[in-house]
Amino acid sequence: MKKTLAVLIPAVFAQAVGNVFLSMRMKEVGSSIWFDLLPRAIESPTLWIGTVLLIVSFILFASSLSWADLSFVIPAVSMEVAVNVILANYFLHEVISLTRWAGVLFISLGVILVMRSERYKVVEKREDLRAYGRR
Repeated sequence: MKKTLAVLIPAVFAQAVGNVFLSMRMKEVGSSIWFDLLPRAIESPTLWIGTVLLIVSFILFASSLSWADLSFVIPAVSMEVAVNVILANYFLHEVISLTRWAGVLFISLGVILVMRSERYKVVEKREDLRAYGRR
């Protein structure tokens, strides 16, 4: 589990920070027709930094799937939603409603439950191995 968390925590932060960078740049560019928007968006280092961070996040996420259960990785990565809301509030000065904060709280509680279930799974495996060794 330590290995998985060591990969997923940077993945979550890379994804959240990447999303903030993309949002910052796209708000600067504004809305437009896609062929006007594309050249203005591409020339920005902010957009490229955000894109690289999202790629890093995806690589870390994908690599964690090679050894960890999908049913653990997906809920753990959903913590990115909470980090995004916090960063959007702080860096983008978005006003976050009480309802959204409640959603962040529920997501965070869900992640905690999933983390605890993974710990119990490890303990159960150890007990199974000990029981198997006594036969």
